[in-house]
Amino acid sequence: MAIGEIKELPKSWAMLGGDGHESYTQNSSYQKGVVDASMEMVDDGIMEKLDLKSLGFESTNDTFRIADFGCSVGPNTFFAVENIMKAVKHKHHAQFNNSAVLSGFQVFFNDVTTNDFNTLFKALHSNEKYFSAGVPGTFFGRLLPRSTLHFAHSSYCLHWLSKVPREVLDSESPAWNKGSIQCDGLKKEVTKAYSAQFQSDMNTFLKARAQEIVGGGLMVIITGGLPDGVLMSQAGIGMYYDLLGSCLIDMAELGVISEEKLDSFNLPLYYSSSTEIEEIIKANGNFSIERMDSLSHNIWKTSKETKIKVSVSGGRAVFQGLLEDHFGREVAEKTFENFETKLDENFSIIDGAAHEHIDHFILLKRNVN
Repeated sequence: MAIGEIKELPKSWAMLGGDGHESYTQNSSYQKGVVDASMEMVDDGIMEKLDLKSLGFESTNDTFRIADFGCSVGPNTFFAVENIMKAVKHKHHAQFNNSAVLSGFQVFFNDVTTNDFNTLFKALHSNEKYFSAGVPGTFFGRLLPRSTLHFAHSSYCLHWLSKVPREVLDSESPAWNKGSIQCDGLKKEVTKAYSAQFQSDMNTFLKARAQEIVGGGLMVIITGGLPDGVLMSQAGIGMYYDLLGSCLIDMAELGVISEEKLDSFNLPLYYSSSTEIEEIIKANGNFSIERMDSLSHNIWKTSKETKIKVSVSGGRAVFQGLLEDHFGREVAEKTFENFETKLDENFSIIDGAAHEHIDHFILLKRNVN
């Protein structure tokens, strides 16, 4: 059981489980591309910033312990973890040659309690590469004993908030976000509320990981964000969410869902700038920033048909549970049917947006106390 304050996430915030044609397993190629794009940076970070001697691996044959926070149902987590292990083995050989023995690896796979861990571990074939364990629970709190980890990884999770800010759903609040399902940046009170929630969540995450990671250990965070000075409404991803929201507005106008039901729904997502993230990490004080960069994703170099397919099937795998929980299965199904049509009709506008979101790559080192 996790120690400390835990804010459990709703059931619907897990990705679609199983391995069927609509599952996250089959529809997370964008997230896989992010992992692929980060591999060289992870390799360089481990080679240049991980000191195995200071971690005690010269005199002992201790097990190197890794955790992936927000692992989902696979298979992307396995690619990320195996790349980390490969890089650590390379660094171990470079630092000690053959004078010390690395006894092995242990990997902790973490996600919310409603994550489909059965599918995850079914895909993890029995092998002797590493010991594995599932760690259910929200990562906005302690999950592991103190100084357990040598390396932590979290990919495409931390732009998800622990909750939608209360103010944006309150019709009496200046931050009421009526008419939109996202933080589009157009209303400063809404942006302020989302930003405050992101700062709180990020700080909670960093505090928890600071207790779990040994001094000198590393952490890689990959998360969706925006270039400095760019509003969500100006980026293609913001237009994408607006289009999704328009499908719900259409159903409200047709009386399929109530206006009150629509107004009580907002996406628990916040795309931050690198400056904002840097300020949060520095204020937290538990980690040094070893590298901050943005990743280049090959999905944007593919055909219109591929982009639409990835956008619709990937969106369904990520958001269907959230929509079903709030509006019901029938509305969720109809939303994605209409969304595919609208995306095809409006694709040139979204694809031609003046700005695009960025994927932040952040390498942190745990300070030695």
